[in-house]
Amino acid sequence: MVQDVVMKNLLDQEKTKLPLEAGRDYPKIYREFVEWFPNDDACKVYLEKLRWPNGFICPACSSNSEPWKQTRGRLVCPLCKHQTSVTRGTIFDKTRTPLTTWFEAAWHMTTPKNGLSAKTLQRTLGTSYRTAWKMLHKYRIAMVRSEREQLTGIVEIDESLVGGIDHGGKRGRGSDKAIVVIAIEIEEPMGFGRVRMRHISDASGDNLIPFVCDVVSVGATVQTDGWGGYNNLKNNGYLHQKKILSSNDDPAHVSMPGVHRIASLLKRWILGTHQGSVSIEHLQSYLEEFTFRFNRRTSASRGLLFRRLLEQSICREPIIESKITHGFDWKHHNI
Repeated sequence: MVQDVVMKNLLDQEKTKLPLEAGRDYPKIYREFVEWFPNDDACKVYLEKLRWPNGFICPACSSNSEPWKQTRGRLVCPLCKHQTSVTRGTIFDKTRTPLTTWFEAAWHMTTPKNGLSAKTLQRTLGTSYRTAWKMLHKYRIAMVRSEREQLTGIVEIDESLVGGIDHGGKRGRGSDKAIVVIAIEIEEPMGFGRVRMRHISDASGDNLIPFVCDVVSVGATVQTDGWGGYNNLKNNGYLHQKKILSSNDDPAHVSMPGVHRIASLLKRWILGTHQGSVSIEHLQSYLEEFTFRFNRRTSASRGLLFRRLLEQSICREPIIESKITHGFDWKHHNI
């Protein structure tokens, strides 16, 4: 895919040049952001640098040459005469929303510690609620790289219920609340690494084993509780360590500290930033935003997250509104 080639070029470029620097490769503070991107033309120039770091590459003939620039942002290959634009084939394709608004949405989404809701973005940018909502959901999809690395080493896995428990309702894995399975790297001697999460319909092995195989590298040590849904892990190439909580004096947050911490942070984020108004059909998108934030929590500059989001946005194919209205189809993506 064109998007895969673009991302590979970006990764290769990062390996061969100096480390990215705030104030040179991305804005450091909001005042600098405003100075860098006063209009759509400035935004397009920045996207061109991100999409073609080594110069324009024609998507039709793959030639590397200086394109002819025409009206409405069209770029014409001087060799094959193919017409394109810096936003063609990206999440910005055919958008009626100014790029300055898209850039502001990306900045406000990535630079605050906990992000923001669509309602807050609407008030901040002065757009309609629907426009703010669509931009945030498209950015959440762009936050997932198709080739992102699997978890390695010691990986703790368990499920958590999102949404609380109604009075008189079932508890545990039999609850009718949303079930989220969480995997997190455990660092030695202490600390946590990267996280992956998935909304599943039930906690059966048919859902748990494929999740582990998708997000955890074969040969890793997988720590779970005694739930039978994980019993087939050894047959899939993992070293399986069970922690039977019912026979352990330690509470769950001690025996499974990583998952317990992530579940707690996730619920607090949903209740705080989004006022608890996350529907089941869109839950996976919010899980991906949380994952994007948590895995980059040690970033030296919040502006760098802004740049990373734009990089991934130009590597993601166009997303039409109907694909996100009732929940994005994550089953056909590597999550």
